[in-house]
Amino acid sequence: MAPSSKKHRQQLTRSGSRQDRLTAYLREAGLRPTRQRMALAALLFDQGDRHVTAESLYSEALESGVKVSLATVYNALHTFTSKGILREISIDSSRSYFDTNVEEHHHFYFEKSGTLEDIDQSQIRLTRLPKTPGGLKISRVDVVIRVDG
Repeated sequence: MAPSSKKHRQQLTRSGSRQDRLTAYLREAGLRPTRQRMALAALLFDQGDRHVTAESLYSEALESGVKVSLATVYNALHTFTSKGILREISIDSSRSYFDTNVEEHHHFYFEKSGTLEDIDQSQIRLTRLPKTPGGLKISRVDVVIRVDG
């Protein structure tokens, strides 16, 4: 079971070594804290809320001396997402971002720079959603507002 957003922040900011905090956090999410997961989690979560692509995290890992393949980065990001400690934001069929802020919120997407910026949930009001096919339940609504920036 994934840690809640509030618990997430508490777990990562509690006292103790960085490695102990990350180990506890990954274990709480139901993940084995492998060397590569630990290294990628440190890059992801030590800098506060952020948006990364697999390629940008891979570059950061290489620059930090972490020996990891791009496939491993993709696998870790998707595993972290499936456990609820990351949120995937799909911009189009060829571009996804991974967000360390898993609380409900929306995004501005700057088309020229290719960056995302958070929009607080309270700044967008959805007044009506369509009926779901087959009576299925809506799991999440993501609003991405594209701007030419």
